Amino acid sequence: MSPALGRTGRIVTLLLVATGFAYPVAAFAVVGLRRDDGTGPTGLALRNAWDSWQTVLRFNDGVVLSWLGNSLIVATGGALVAVAVGIPAGYALARLRFPGRRLLRFCTLLTMVVPNTVLVIPLYLEVSAVGAVNNIWVVALLMGFHPFGVYLTYIHFRTTLPAPVLEAARIDGLSETDIFRRVALPASKPAVALVGFFSFVANWTNFFLPLVLLPLSSSTTISVGLPQLVSSSPLFDPTNAAGLDVRLYAPQLAVATLVTVAPVLAVFVIAQRALTRGQMLGATR
Repeated sequence: MSPALGRTGRIVTLLLVATGFAYPVAAFAVVGLRRDDGTGPTGLALRNAWDSWQTVLRFNDGVVLSWLGNSLIVATGGALVAVAVGIPAGYALARLRFPGRRLLRFCTLLTMVVPNTVLVIPLYLEVSAVGAVNNIWVVALLMGFHPFGVYLTYIHFRTTLPAPVLEAARIDGLSETDIFRRVALPASKPAVALVGFFSFVANWTNFFLPLVLLPLSSSTTISVGLPQLVSSSPLFDPTNAAGLDVRLYAPQLAVATLVTVAPVLAVFVIAQRALTRGQMLGATR
């Protein structure tokens, strides 16, 4: 196979994959620009999308804004906790020597293969025992403790921070805290971006944990609230929608879905350069 033919094949494959990811978003955008009857005064119009969004905001006295705010608290708070815990924990596992380090590293790897849904019921029992059900801050805190961030930063410090550099810092009289703060932390920006991004996306799209720990409609997140919007549409549940003052049709549901996806896309665009560097963690020594 010639190099040109191989390059063309890779480009075509990437375009097909990109089309597969972009098509649903584009389809929702087209539907969101239409009127309730599927048409517009002049085909498609941004005015129709704005009117659909205003209709969504009137649903259940504007509860959608509360869902978006709760999702922002959970996703951002959980990402900050994941970074604050994962960076020092990964550094300790990679470069410090202490009793039980290998066992702790094994436990970290072991918990990564445990499905998150298995932990929801035990977490609910613990949260319920202290009376913290429907507390958005507790959910954000729980979402921040995930072994993936710890393992990712462990790989980063293990492969990109040479041991001789740390030994030289110790010879210069730096304490372990100063070494982490002045040597390791400045070199961990790609890992911080990667852990923060993956944690934000996982927290924003998490469905089961908010469903169980945030049962009140006003305190839940947009990932749980979006199915409530669908169930209020005459397209899916005419019986339930008959008793509602605000009825949502395909354009309103499409706009609500796009608004739900928008924060994840925005975070990706903002952190794209750091994410590209972070994806190379562990690729070289």
